[in-house]
Amino acid sequence: MKQWLIAMACITGMLALAGCSNDHLIRTSDGQIIEAEDKPEIDDDTDMIEYEDMSGRKNQIPQGDVREIKER
Repeated sequence: MKQWLIAMACITGMLALAGCSNDHLIRTSDGQIIEAEDKPEIDDDTDMIEYEDMSGRKNQIPQGDVREIKER
């Protein structure tokens, strides 16, 4: 009985953590759609939008090239 409760608690915790990260879509002015793993942020030093793609790589794109950012 204890093992079952521990297993259920672990599964519930993993599902809760998986639901916390929200993907975002970045639409550029030329029509390209970029998937970002988390909410993109503005880099104050370069004034570019910084995001992490679905492969885990960090990228930047000029603010002027971004038309819209939507949460998926």
